[in-house]
Amino acid sequence: MNKLKFAFYWGASCGGCEIAVLDINEKILEVITLADIVFWPVAMDVKYKEVEAMADNSIDVCFFNGAVRTDEQEHMAKLLRKKAKTLVAFGSCACDGCVIGLGNLWDKETIFERAYIETPSTKNPNAVYPKTSITTKEGKLTLPRFYDTVKTLGQTVDVDYFLSGCPPPVPLILQAVEAISKNELPPKGSILMPSKSVCDECPREKKDKKLDKLKRIYELQDDQESCFWDQGVICMGPATRAGCEAQCPKVNMPCTGCDGPSPGVVDQGAAIISALASIATNDEVINQAVDPIGTFYKYSLANSILRRRVIKK
Repeated sequence: MNKLKFAFYWGASCGGCEIAVLDINEKILEVITLADIVFWPVAMDVKYKEVEAMADNSIDVCFFNGAVRTDEQEHMAKLLRKKAKTLVAFGSCACDGCVIGLGNLWDKETIFERAYIETPSTKNPNAVYPKTSITTKEGKLTLPRFYDTVKTLGQTVDVDYFLSGCPPPVPLILQAVEAISKNELPPKGSILMPSKSVCDECPREKKDKKLDKLKRIYELQDDQESCFWDQGVICMGPATRAGCEAQCPKVNMPCTGCDGPSPGVVDQGAAIISALASIATNDEVINQAVDPIGTFYKYSLANSILRRRVIKK
C-alpha cells in the first residue's frame, strides 16, 4: 500500500497545536505507518523551496494551524493549498483567529508602539522598529511583513475541513486521522467535531435561574455540581461546539469557548451576549461583564460578524 503524505504548518499561533499532535503518544507510531510526514517545520529541516518544488496535489493532507498575520504565512497558506489535496484548518487560530485575533482591536502601528516602546521591560531609546529588510555587511536580511488584520485560514484560502480547539482534543485528532486513512471523510466543508454544544457533554445541573449579579470565577465558592450560569459566572458552553468532553467545567472552570461556535451559531460572542441578556434581571448585570470582547470573543473575533475594530487613519 502506498503511504499517504502528510504536512503540518505553524502560522500565527502559540504552538500548542504542534504539541497536541504529539499528545497522541504511542499512536504516533500508527500514524507513521499510514503516512510519511513530508513537511513539518517545527520538527523537520525542510526548506520552503523544497515545498515549492513539490508537484501540485502531491500532499494528501495538510494540517494548517495558526492564523494568518504576515505575508509569509499568507504565502505558505496559498502554497500549501496548491500542494495539498486536502487542507484542514487545525486548531482555533486557523479556524476562528483565537487569541491572536484579538489583535484586530488595534492596527500595526499601535501594536508595534506597545510592543517595542511602551512595555515596562523594553529599553529602546532610539525607537527602533522591525523592518521588512535591512542591508548589513553580511548581506540583506529580511522579515515577513506584519499585517494590520489577523485573518483565519478560511478567509485566506479554500479550506476542506475544520478541526478547532485550543488545541484540538486528542481523541478528535485520532478520529480525523482514522477517517483520512479509511477514506471516510464527510463532505467538504465539514467540521470534524460533534454536532452539539459543550453543555451536552457537561455533567453540571442547569436550573435556569435568573441573574441579578455576575461573578468572576475567583469570587465563586463553587459547589462543583451546579451550572456556572446558575452561580452567576459566564460560561461559553452554550455557544461552543462539543468535542472536548467538557474538560474545563469538570475541573471547576467555566468554558471559555475554544472549540468555536456550536452548531447553528453564526456569531459565538453575540450568542452568549443574547443568552446573558435573556436571564439578567436588570441592565446592571450586563454592565458587570468585565472585558466583554476578551470574554465573549476571546477565540472568535477574527471570524465574527465584527471581525475587527474600524480604525481611522
